[in-house]
Amino acid sequence: MPLFVTTGCYTATSAKGMIDNPSNREKAARGVMEAAGGKLHSFYLTTGETDWMAITEFDDGADLIPALLVISASGAVSNVKTVRAYTGAEFKAAQQKAGTIASSYKPPAK
Repeated sequence: MPLFVTTGCYTATSAKGMIDNPSNREKAARGVMEAAGGKLHSFYLTTGETDWMAITEFDDGADLIPALLVISASGAVSNVKTVRAYTGAEFKAAQQKAGTIASSYKPPAK
């Protein structure tokens, strides 16, 4: 099944809420991902441009969207971004397929 890496930032309101009432954010992320039909592989608090990162597995990227809509609509996070992650084996298969179709493409400059 496809893997997805999602990152985001907590809002100032969320930060205050976590200080006033500490909670397990991994548990919260797991709950919403499972409710949407996916699986949370891992959840990390991060430093730098984003505050958190979740690695999830869903049958289809469209299945992840409802979970992200719920999270974003809560106002608890901002700057949510998701990318599809590929395993080494998946990328190797893509390279092999590229080799078989390469002759079908004619660049405009030639």
